[in-house]
Amino acid sequence: MLGSGERLLSRHMPRLPRPGAGKEIEMGSVLDHVSEFFKEGGPFMYINLVSSTVAVAIILDRAISLVFRYSVNGGPFMEQVTKLVMTGNIDRAIKLCGAAPNAALAKVIRAGLSRANRGEIEVARAIEESILEVTPSLQKRIQALWSLANIATLLGLIGTITGLIAAFRSLGAVAAEQKNLVLSKGISEAMNNTAFGLGIAVTCIISHLLLTSKAKSMIEEIELHAMKLENLLSRRAAGDGAEVAS
Repeated sequence: MLGSGERLLSRHMPRLPRPGAGKEIEMGSVLDHVSEFFKEGGPFMYINLVSSTVAVAIILDRAISLVFRYSVNGGPFMEQVTKLVMTGNIDRAIKLCGAAPNAALAKVIRAGLSRANRGEIEVARAIEESILEVTPSLQKRIQALWSLANIATLLGLIGTITGLIAAFRSLGAVAAEQKNLVLSKGISEAMNNTAFGLGIAVTCIISHLLLTSKAKSMIEEIELHAMKLENLLSRRAAGDGAEVAS
């Protein structure tokens, strides 16, 4: 049992916030602001939300594919392939490529190695065909981000115009003391749509530039290593082992 003095002291003691309470309040405040932002923006905010969801899905899919699924460390990979080819272990080099079945560079190199004993022309044809096959997969859906940027901008613009139209239309049907409130609501709807649409567009454009640059660099790396493989197999076929080794 607490004495009267202890009870009085405990009554006036400051209560310490429980761990994590500040983060929960902050997260709740952010969600409230987001919810209020969409409510003030009107129906076109939710329509534009669909385009933003599609854009995020494409960005994540392409980023994961280009960085992890289709990518391989080209330099060390080609060093191993070169060593195996120089020592006459073509089959082991093909198996090495098979260890990364989704990597675009490994597919192209494997196609060339599989025709290593059929002459230079067959090797070149196999490599060219494989490059044409993997290139679309590297560039897939990236161009759609540019279209989504334009769509999001236009949807935001439509929401802006409809918000302003509704605001000015309502001004004549309300009392003088309510006009400022109606005008403020209409302007909020218009500006929220503009901000959301432009935000989606900027995100899509930046992602488009980054992903396009990544895909282009991967294609250039594939073409470079494919040319090196052609030269390597050509020298091997000519029996110029000393030059290859150097």
